[in-house]
Amino acid sequence: MEQRLVQEQIQKQVQQQRLTQQQMMLVKMLEMPLSEMEESVKAELDDNPALERVSEADDASGSADMDEGDTPDDGYDTPDEREERKDALDAALEQMGGDDEMPQSQYAYTDAAEAEERVYGDTTSFYDRLKEQMGMEDLSDTDRDIMEYLIGSLDEDGLLHKPISTICDELAIYNNIDVAEADIERVLHILQTFDPPGVGARSLQECLLLQIERRPDGRMKDLMRRVITSYFTAFTRKHWDKIQQELQLTDLQARTLMGELVKLNPKPGASLGETEGRNLQQITPDFIIDPVDDEGHINFTLNHGDLPELRVSPTFAGMIDAYKKNKASMNRKDKEALLYAKEKVDKAQGFIKAIKQRQHTLTVTMRAIIDWQRQFFLDGDESDLRPMILKDIAGVTGLDISTISRVANVKYAQTQWGIFPLKFFFSDGYVGSDGEETSTRRLRIALKELIDHEDKSRPLSDDALAEQMKKQGFPVARRTVAKYRMQLGIPVARLRK
Repeated sequence: MEQRLVQEQIQKQVQQQRLTQQQMMLVKMLEMPLSEMEESVKAELDDNPALERVSEADDASGSADMDEGDTPDDGYDTPDEREERKDALDAALEQMGGDDEMPQSQYAYTDAAEAEERVYGDTTSFYDRLKEQMGMEDLSDTDRDIMEYLIGSLDEDGLLHKPISTICDELAIYNNIDVAEADIERVLHILQTFDPPGVGARSLQECLLLQIERRPDGRMKDLMRRVITSYFTAFTRKHWDKIQQELQLTDLQARTLMGELVKLNPKPGASLGETEGRNLQQITPDFIIDPVDDEGHINFTLNHGDLPELRVSPTFAGMIDAYKKNKASMNRKDKEALLYAKEKVDKAQGFIKAIKQRQHTLTVTMRAIIDWQRQFFLDGDESDLRPMILKDIAGVTGLDISTISRVANVKYAQTQWGIFPLKFFFSDGYVGSDGEETSTRRLRIALKELIDHEDKSRPLSDDALAEQMKKQGFPVARRTVAKYRMQLGIPVARLRK
């Protein structure tokens, strides 16, 4: 039987959700801390001659709200500034020679090296530096999402205290990313190649080994690796005599080895913060929480830093208006000029709108966090923090979970009790013996207090700690105690003597 190929045209309706360019701009802005946002605005001002700052005189006269159809005000800036804008416009229009030739702003960077010199300096945070290194890796979109989540999950010491299984669950629940633990492990190994050495380690032992692996090959490296791998307990107890005896070292060799080992950094995150000049006191807070007023209200303000108020250039707005009035007599060059001006004005308006949306989203999210954690902002007691996850704030604000995640990432709030990263206010819940949900942070505080007040000559085992926690109304298993103890950086009982 002869078979014939038949070509058919079938109409199929498929629903797809794609982000518009405006939405993508807003998403990027939500992820930016204040310092990065300031750089973004400066770059956009340099790149788009239709976007300009509102001067104090304009702000006082109320001309900051000029839209595309408004007529320009002759007093909107100084003569020099107005002439500079006009020259930029004329220069851009003169470059229009053909259909495929796009105008270039004279404010655009002419040297890529010059653009790369625009570093954040003192305002670059530990997390920002890691994300910069991530940008140099050839990652798939999924791997990039996993990497960002891993970076956001690091503690201030640069270590990952959260189990891979937990991260796997959180990625699936909060980010709709369904991947195997092996995939997360693979991405984590890439993160562990970043600077500073030791970042992304899941334990002190792994942190030190990662740093040792960066050293040049030789006998010293082999000895250091052997100590941390085979004699880690003796190392943590500073039993140098035992290590010297086991490795059959001379006194000089033992002292040299000890000198190299003590150079290893147990907290690579803190190390990077110092070298970048970004310790807690140097962090630029994105939110400033005011002290409680006489009526018990907790108010806050967005820290605008050096962010200027922006508007569309009246020169460009007036030019569009003038061209529209003379459409009938427009030649080809006039039409090209109109399209160019319209494009720049639309881009400027979109940028201004995205900034306003960012401010609104940050304000709504911070208000919800303050309302949820009101007691903490009143007394500064960490044990008063209620269980709160991204989904809770998303439900209160009506925003998407991914939006809340972006707002909470790498942003800080200044309170009368200190400066805190926004993710500090988020924690899982645990149902106690009284049936009430308790923050896991409160469990860690209770555990730390037990260990702080234990008999140092007879420290409590994890089983004994679990029993004591149960008496305090926290019925947790021994393995849960062990997990929280490790998160607190507290060694096992035999090492606490």
